[in-house]
Amino acid sequence: MMTDPFKAQDVGLEGPSLGAAVITPNDTVDLARPVRAVTIGTTGGTIRYTHARTGEICTTGPLPLGQHSVWARRIWATGTSATGLTGWV
Repeated sequence: MMTDPFKAQDVGLEGPSLGAAVITPNDTVDLARPVRAVTIGTTGGTIRYTHARTGEICTTGPLPLGQHSVWARRIWATGTSATGLTGWV
């Protein structure tokens, strides 16, 4: 197995992600891991989310396809119209 030369370094929000997962918006269940960005891959629209640090519930304006900085522990089904979501940790 290849060794990780960067294992001891901190990962800042500006650095590369540590992984990604498909997001299925849900009104009652938090994500398995908080995400620091969301890619909208199918249809642009709004994202309603619970902020990972403050717990505040936020809703974006309409967003186009692409990657967006959204620090979230939950992506809500109600209030989210964007589809094809991928979360980046």
